[in-house]
Amino acid sequence: MIFRSSPLASGQEANSLYLSSMYTVYALYNQSSYKIYIGQTNDLKRRLTEHNQKRGRHYTAQYRGTWVLIYKESVATRSEALIREKQLKSGNGRAFIKQFIPN
Repeated sequence: MIFRSSPLASGQEANSLYLSSMYTVYALYNQSSYKIYIGQTNDLKRRLTEHNQKRGRHYTAQYRGTWVLIYKESVATRSEALIREKQLKSGNGRAFIKQFIPN
């Protein structure tokens, strides 16, 4: 069950989008490398910071530039988050996410 699904409006503050007791499925975009990252977490603020610190050999660490939040959905459980993450990583899911890439 998705409790809230909202693309980010241009200029909207990402800090107002964090929910603490739920899981969030999210999409990040790196304009420097034209890459999308889709993931899930129970702490979106922490994960966004980790993606942009570029530590380790993770997917997002290998690309220059800043990762910005372009889409997020909140769900009640981790299992729901994993299912939705898998859906968004499919061809149709990626096509859906691409509509939120800023110009």
